[in-house]
Amino acid sequence: MNKRNKARLVLEDGSVYDGYYFGSKGTARGEVVFNTSMTGYQEIITDPSYRGQIVTMTYPLIGNTGVNPQDIESSRVQVSGFVIKELSAIPSSWRQTADLESYLVEHGVTGLVGIDTRALVRRLRNRGVMRGVISSDAKAPEELTHLARSIEAFDNLDLVADVTTDVPYFWNEPIRRVPGPGPQAKPIDKTVLVYDFGVKRNILRELVQRGCRVEVLPANISAQDALARKPDGIVLSNGPGDPQAVPYAIEIVKKLLGQAPLMGICLGHQLLALALGGNTYKMKFGHRGGNQPVLDLATNRVAITSQNHGYAVDMESLTGKPVTVSHINLNDRTVEGMWSEQLDFFSVQYHPEASPGPHDAGRLFDRFLDRIRPA
Repeated sequence: MNKRNKARLVLEDGSVYDGYYFGSKGTARGEVVFNTSMTGYQEIITDPSYRGQIVTMTYPLIGNTGVNPQDIESSRVQVSGFVIKELSAIPSSWRQTADLESYLVEHGVTGLVGIDTRALVRRLRNRGVMRGVISSDAKAPEELTHLARSIEAFDNLDLVADVTTDVPYFWNEPIRRVPGPGPQAKPIDKTVLVYDFGVKRNILRELVQRGCRVEVLPANISAQDALARKPDGIVLSNGPGDPQAVPYAIEIVKKLLGQAPLMGICLGHQLLALALGGNTYKMKFGHRGGNQPVLDLATNRVAITSQNHGYAVDMESLTGKPVTVSHINLNDRTVEGMWSEQLDFFSVQYHPEASPGPHDAGRLFDRFLDRIRPA
């Protein structure tokens, strides 16, 4: 560690965390958040929902399995910066093709290692997420504090435009099975459109595995254009940032309601609530990790879920709307799911595709396919 060059993280409140940089040398700016997952760092840093954020891992040892081309959730590293306690000196996995640091260098992303991540996470939990700067340059803390405060706040910032596809495309890769090939994907018998607000690839794989012809659409493609494709169902994907910052997506969802079976995931869930006339709000430090307990109010069953969001649906704002709250978070009682028989949709705030995370909620894709397949 002493062979590394010094670097520091400075938050907008003036807090300073001195360590060493790894990955690409330079300056990283973003909203500083934390993730409590013990595994899956490669899936996390390539998740488009983290666009514009500096992610801190609470698990102390990161990089121990290297990186590989199978465990990515998009074509690039999406985080602005990456903060860890300790970087594994000798990554070891039969699947690895590179180490984590080389991967960050390749994508031009700056990391910070060697700080007290517990102290940082406690500050974020107590005061809420904050804007921050990682710098490998010898800049004074006061200068970096000013730079952190100059970062545009996430509220009302359209980050979906940064991560969505430019053109429609078809996806045909099924779920990865390690080791061995595993069960074959079902024959294609249904067409599903996926609105790309920052979609994770494992959502697409789950649909292909279940026999869907999957076409991915840009976030701004009109409802008319989507429905002209005559889909059997439509998925509204996850994505980054404030759902109220993408009014064009809200208007599209309004026009899709009742026209085709819909499934909303994470940001897609929030957009459905806004399209119904409900509200969303920014959480103090959000839910990011693979250990969030969610209660299904219909079955009284609890699932441990993978989550990544900093905004939530206001439950009271749904009163009088043609929708029922179906799931709640057992830690803070926030809305984790909705459904509407009248408008033919259901949605969840968490990630049924996992990657990383537990697979308790994977059956939700089966529920969606059951709605669009005749009995």
